[in-house]
Amino acid sequence: MPANTNHTASASTVNRNVLLIEDEGEMCLLLNLILDQEGLSVEHVKTIAAAEAYLDQRLPALIVLDNRLPDGFGLDYLVQLKTKYPWIKVILITGVDAAAADVALELGADAFLSKPFTKAKLLASVNMLMS
Repeated sequence: MPANTNHTASASTVNRNVLLIEDEGEMCLLLNLILDQEGLSVEHVKTIAAAEAYLDQRLPALIVLDNRLPDGFGLDYLVQLKTKYPWIKVILITGVDAAAADVALELGADAFLSKPFTKAKLLASVNMLMS
């Protein structure tokens, strides 16, 4: 039996849950407002440790992961995420190093956005990954 059978939803249930892993309050508020308007259920944590605690309880369909967090780098955590939860889609965002895009995609990110990004670019990535 496959190890990750518990993540699959029934045909009548679609996982519209998004986890934001972002420590900047204003960015979180903005992302939350945009994603909420799309009918997504958005939860927010500020650290990798809080993300791990969250993922022990719930599994979102999508994670929006900032690269610079108080307790580590999103790029490093991305490897752990994709190893443990390969079916969860991940958008890595960063305002510091746009050159991280190639590395992020090689490490398993499903999309990459460099801050500042537009609402249209965010929604295009989200809609592509959630469909």
